[in-house]
Amino acid sequence: MTGMEKLETLIKSSHGVITAKLAGNHDIHREYLSEFVRLGKLERIAHGIYITPEAWEDKMLIYQLRKRKMVYSHETALFLNDLTARDLVSYCVTVPTGYNTSKLKQDGLIVHTIKKELLDLGICTKQTSFRNDIRTYDMERTICDMLRDRKNQDIAVVSDALKRYARRSDKDLNKLMKYADVLRIEKVLRSYLEVLL
Repeated sequence: MTGMEKLETLIKSSHGVITAKLAGNHDIHREYLSEFVRLGKLERIAHGIYITPEAWEDKMLIYQLRKRKMVYSHETALFLNDLTARDLVSYCVTVPTGYNTSKLKQDGLIVHTIKKELLDLGICTKQTSFRNDIRTYDMERTICDMLRDRKNQDIAVVSDALKRYARRSDKDLNKLMKYADVLRIEKVLRSYLEVLL
């Protein structure tokens, strides 16, 4: 299989979005990406990120490809975990404390920071509406994040998310309490759960 054929196959399997890093991981030289751009088969939309002309531009995926340490969180994670009925107006993300957030904020993202050692707690993979995998937090971590930041959140959204979570058959209350303990919001969570459960 030639480099061009390998690249064609890889583009198909990645829903029309490809990175120079992904191509390199499959032993496809960057020159093939440049050739595809020259032929009009790919468009360069950001440094090292390419998309086919017929593919829909999945903004959530592109932001994540550009900023590897970023995790979708808060209201965006509620949406991805089906814990809210509200449509997304802007994306909420979490990055480690000390991370330069200026570019993310310029892009219109709502940015939260957390200690490096807590960033990976509860990370899971969900699909965007374009069927691309992105990193977000699971239901339990998201509930905890919303409660930690409750003073800056719409209380109706938090309350609705908790009610939806309580009704879910796939909820994991043990995991929720463990996360609440690690994130130091156990008392707050208990007071909400006593009303709901």
